[in-house]
Amino acid sequence: MFDWDLLSILLPALAAGVLVISTHVVLGRQVLKRGIIFIDLAIAQVAALGAIFAHTIHDLEHLPYVNFWMPAIFALGGAGIIAWLSQRMHDELEAVIGCFYVLAAVAAMLLLANDPHGAEMLKQLMSGQILWVSWSQLLLPTIVSVAVLLLVIVRPSVLDGLGFYLLFALVITLSVELVGVYLVFSTLILPALAVNKYSGKAKLAIAYCVGLLGYVAGLLVSATWDLPSGAAIVATLAVSAVVFRLLLKRSDQLDLMANKAAN
Repeated sequence: MFDWDLLSILLPALAAGVLVISTHVVLGRQVLKRGIIFIDLAIAQVAALGAIFAHTIHDLEHLPYVNFWMPAIFALGGAGIIAWLSQRMHDELEAVIGCFYVLAAVAAMLLLANDPHGAEMLKQLMSGQILWVSWSQLLLPTIVSVAVLLLVIVRPSVLDGLGFYLLFALVITLSVELVGVYLVFSTLILPALAVNKYSGKAKLAIAYCVGLLGYVAGLLVSATWDLPSGAAIVATLAVSAVVFRLLLKRSDQLDLMANKAAN
């Protein structure tokens, strides 16, 4: 018998995954191109720090949409600092970003040190709870994702300068709320890595396939064996990325052999 209750849980979770993939694949390629691999972890951690700050300040906790605008303020501030540092410490930027991440993580732990629910909140922000996403939570991320993608399509140069950092911070803020820090990093980096050395013309489309396969497989594994959804999706994303990278490498080798034979 088909489990409709399970489907009602998986569909909004998959929709959340598709929204995250839609923007993160594009931004992930920029991250690899710029060589700032840990910027996503750093900005995601800063956004999580903003959520924790809103949680610990009781006067803020009950304000409308505070779980969005407070992490967004923190993330935009962090992105602005990194953008400023990128002009002045370019050769040391990756090390500085790593320090930025560690400091944000330590600040989050200190803020929650005396909170009886602190450990649970940290776990939720890191691993996410994608299986419990509701359709109503997807309205704002959908609007922002569509707007970001349209902007990138209409004006690709927006990713060249400061605009990249601002868009990155905005997208990461929404993604952390939906899927957690670990999945944000994995969705940005793994599909981009899978196609990074591929010389074909369909790199972007294949990267989207890597991400979609990883999310679908991870959600099914999580639901079937009652495993943490975030961890399961990270694992299946990694497997998907490795498989596609090997297949694409083999495809390039065959194309090279065919070209040599033709010549």
